[in-house]
Formats: sequence, structure tokens, C-alpha cells
Amino acid sequence: MKPFGYVAAKSAEHAVALLAEYGKGAKVLAGGTDLLADLKNSPHPPPDVMVDISRAADMKGIALTDAGLRIGALTTHTEIVESPLIAQTLPALAEAAVVIGAVQTRNLGTVGGNLITCVPSMDSGPTLLALDAQVTILGPAGRRAIPLAGLFVGPRRTSLAPDELLVEIVIPKRNVGKPAAFQKFGLRKGQALALVNAAAAFWGGEGVFAEPAIALGAVAPTVIRAPKAEAYLAGRPISEEAMAEAGRIAATEAKPITDFRASAEYRLDLIAVLVKRALAGSLARVTPNQKDLAS
Repeated sequence: MKPFGYVAAKSAEHAVALLAEYGKGAKVLAGGTDLLADLKNSPHPPPDVMVDISRAADMKGIALTDAGLRIGALTTHTEIVESPLIAQTLPALAEAAVVIGAVQTRNLGTVGGNLITCVPSMDSGPTLLALDAQVTILGPAGRRAIPLAGLFVGPRRTSLAPDELLVEIVIPKRNVGKPAAFQKFGLRKGQALALVNAAAAFWGGEGVFAEPAIALGAVAPTVIRAPKAEAYLAGRPISEEAMAEAGRIAATEAKPITDFRASAEYRLDLIAVLVKRALAGSLARVTPNQKDLAS
């Protein structure tokens, strides 16, 4: 690895000030699981300075707030997997976190870093997108909140300015505890990029799909929602047939590619299967009273 400058930020605001000071010559270092590997293999010159944000305590932690469930951008995948609060309110996010890389990657890698990579196959994105997550961005002008979808521009391209920082993710209060599930299919059981991943969420207490949401990864330039499949389900009685049809509709909304790992046609088949499984997984998380109504 070629040499580069290094400076440690004490807080999110300090990090933004450092990014403004060093400009385009700066890179943000959090867990480093993607960035350091890229630097080792890149033919391009390294950044002038690495701004290490890993010690910024104000970007860590998982907590319920008046706005909803707050997850600091520096929260590691292991912390998500082991969090009792996540297990209680958002187990689908733990399902996604536990299949990200190896143990060492999960111990170092952060949810914010996973989102910022903007790779279509990211595992954190679908569940958060299906639950209408908001992200808080900090820059020289202050804080701004945007929908998570607004962060994704294209493969490895975010909407962040060079001197802006993703500091937290918030699941809106109305969606905290919403039954949701995550599904992933890769070429092997562990440490594999997703050929397709999917998340689904809905309220099912009255025996119908209420506020259904479906999100897909690895099948378009960014993680996407499937609005046609969602519209098909909305208000429809819960049934296995409806779940299967929603999967087929979701497949028509994707634009997968053919590459060395899988053909586009295979990915389309996977979408239909994984969406149905994610919907079934969400139904399994409907509360006992809701299950009685749903059945």
C-alpha cells in the first residue's frame, strides 16, 4: 500500500471540518473493510489524507428516540447482530448484518460504511429501504435529513458532497416494530456477495397486507423498491398465492445484469422466490393477536 496522510476526528463536526480543510484530497475511514482493500489494489494514487472517524462517539449507538429507532453510522454489523433492541424491533436488519462477510468484517465494518459503498448488492440496504429509513447528513451548513433512497445515485456513487458525512440512520417511529424479513442468495453460504437480496415488510393485523413494502438488491444500479408489487398487495387478503404473485410482479420491476456470477434470467427467477420468502418471513413476525386476525 502506498503511503498517505492520517488524521483522527474527535467527533462528527470535527470530521466535517477536516474534510472541508483537506478538500478532495481527503478520504473518510471508518471500519476500513472496503476502503483499505480498495487502496491496496487500486492503480490510482492514494488520498492525501485519511480522516479516521472511528473514534467519533456521537456517530455510534442504537437507541429509541422521539423520531424512531436511531442507528449511528459507526455502529458495527456485530453490534447490530448482538443488540437486544434490534432483536426486539428490527430483527430483519440483524438477519442482513449476520451474512455480511466474515466475523472479522462484521466486527470492523459499519452500517454507514456499507450504505456509503453504494454497491447494488449491499446487504444493509433492502431492509432499511423497505422501512422508509431516513439518513442524517452533516456538512459545513449543518444537518439535513433525506430518505435513504436519496443517498443512492449509482454503483459506488452517493449524493454526498465531498465535505459531507453520513452520521446516522433513523427508522421512522411509525415503522418501528413493523414485521419485516430479509432474504439473500449467494453462490456459497458465507462471505458471498448477493446474487439477489430482498426485504419485505407489512402490517398484517386485519388479515390483509397493510402498508406493504418490498426492496431489492443486486438487480439494478442501486437498491430499489418494487412499487408495482407493493400496490398489488396493498389491501389484499393475506395468502400464499398473493405472495407468489407479488414476487412475480417484483421481478418485472428489476433490471438485473448478466455477469460471471449469474445470468439476468436466473436473477429474475431468484427475485420471485426471495420476495415470496421475505413476505412469508414478515408474516411469521406478526404478533399473536395479529396472526389470529390474519388467519
